[in-house]
Amino acid sequence: MRTNIDIDDDLLAAVMAAGLHRTKKDAVEAGLRLLLRQAAYQELLKWEGKLPWGWGDEPELEDGPAGADAASTAPAPTQARAVAEPVPAERRKPQVEAKRGRR
Repeated sequence: MRTNIDIDDDLLAAVMAAGLHRTKKDAVEAGLRLLLRQAAYQELLKWEGKLPWGWGDEPELEDGPAGADAASTAPAPTQARAVAEPVPAERRKPQVEAKRGRR
């Protein structure tokens, strides 16, 4: 949808430089996506402490784990994974198709 808006030129230039956006449209759309994501986070935060975790069939520990015996049965820690922002189609590098042939 085409829309005309008055945007501060200095602000838009700073956003384009900071976000590596090539066009004004990319910069504005990135800002709109950010606002939408922040609104979704706020909605999730409303549920903090209100959702049950697990299914209730886990064994309950009264005194907590004791000694080396508990260490051997403890689950392995998980590592957090970073999630990358999707790259707009116009900024993606073209993929090179593998050549199929006889060797």
